[in-house]
Amino acid sequence: MWKLLVKIFRTGLLTEKKSRTVDPTSPSGFERSLAIRHVDAGSCNGCELELAALENPYYALSSEGVKFVAPPRHADLLLVTGPVTKSMEEPLKKTFEAMPNPRRVLAVGDCACDGGVFRNSYAVHNGVAPVILVDHQLPGCPPTPEEIRLAIQQIFRKPRPERK
Repeated sequence: MWKLLVKIFRTGLLTEKKSRTVDPTSPSGFERSLAIRHVDAGSCNGCELELAALENPYYALSSEGVKFVAPPRHADLLLVTGPVTKSMEEPLKKTFEAMPNPRRVLAVGDCACDGGVFRNSYAVHNGVAPVILVDHQLPGCPPTPEEIRLAIQQIFRKPRPERK
């Protein structure tokens, strides 16, 4: 065991430093912890792959106080991917209504913004906005994990519009 420890200390760190764009107005990016409820409303799973990358060691979103939660009652942000199929309309509305105020909605990907490649199909709603109120739309097919992280930060930096 001692041989292994000596080898580790002699070798040192071999990983590269992470280059991340940081907003100078907020050193850590988030002022408090953030709980995100993700709803896949009929996507091709391209955006979900990028969301999963947010939890890998490179992006480490959880180290910034962000976590994905299952119950909508614990969520601050509803993150929606997919064009919202007709069968997902009601579950999406119920999830949105179950969230406590102030709640925010982020539509991730071209499909969630305007229907994407599924636009004007008989089976979809052409995005999230026709179904529930959206605070921010992030286009891209799929957007990168860094773009998603920055969009989440941006949502919580701008003042919240008053809703009933």
